[in-house]
Amino acid sequence: MTKVPSLTLNNGLQIPIFGLGTWQSQPGEVEQAVKDAIDIGYRHIDCAYVYQNEKEVGDALREKLQQGAIKREDIFITSKLWNIFHKPDLVEGALRESLKNLGLEYIDLYLIHWPQAYKEHGELFPKDEQGNIQFSDVDYIDTWKAMEVLVTKGLIKSIGLSNFNKRQIGRVLKNSTIKPAILQVECHPYLNQKRLINYCKSVSIVVTAYSPLGSPQRPWAKPGDPNLMDDENLQELAAKYNKTVAQVLLRYQVQRGVVTIPKSVTRSRIQENFNIFDFELRQEDIDYIDTFDCNGRVVPMTASSGHPHHPFENDEY
Repeated sequence: MTKVPSLTLNNGLQIPIFGLGTWQSQPGEVEQAVKDAIDIGYRHIDCAYVYQNEKEVGDALREKLQQGAIKREDIFITSKLWNIFHKPDLVEGALRESLKNLGLEYIDLYLIHWPQAYKEHGELFPKDEQGNIQFSDVDYIDTWKAMEVLVTKGLIKSIGLSNFNKRQIGRVLKNSTIKPAILQVECHPYLNQKRLINYCKSVSIVVTAYSPLGSPQRPWAKPGDPNLMDDENLQELAAKYNKTVAQVLLRYQVQRGVVTIPKSVTRSRIQENFNIFDFELRQEDIDYIDTFDCNGRVVPMTASSGHPHHPFENDEY
């Protein structure tokens, strides 16, 4: 079985560079997808409370642990704190809910899912009568301090950020006792995040790429939107290496030292995505893929437009 390489985080712990994403995986499908992934050799599963499928992920983990297919220390589990739980007194309860859903005593990595907070004690996406998201004014710095406490309690091994821009990361670094270990962001050739990745490297933060295949099944995609999988230049490159476009896209990230978490619920695709450790892209081809960048963000989070902590409005990068 192929062993997935790991990266060392700034706290000395290791993270597998490749894992299974679970965003948009339906509760009826995700349990089998996680079992298949573990059987294939995945040792990193990326989850989040807001995906509303953590319980099914937990059922799969429990079965594989009981079978002896894996030990707890062999599998790396990420989850994320949702926007309605940013108030410091809500953070631990939200984490414990995820722990209960996943059937775990600790989570390897816990991220603040977005820097912007939503109104507490209601729906996951609380809306007013006009259908606009209702915001909360909690500062993510206060949220971060509450996360640090959970590390000292042993409930989390590492903590990090998701969808934060450079300025916001800098604020957390200035106000933290425990440095963020990871930044998870949308990342693919149309949004290669080169400047942000270089910044994170300079401050010893590892980057994870979500939507590394461009999220072609995102619910808000419109007919005619650019699709990485249909990109003729990438198709030519894939043919050159006798690989699929998806495999080239995933290998591209891994060779850049970026943790990569493609989502699939189809066993054959989960296997295909994993088959990227038997070839290497030439540096000139990585440089070529870098030129595809067009700031083509596919997860703009427009629902949070106008929030003072929205990361993609007036951001540096």
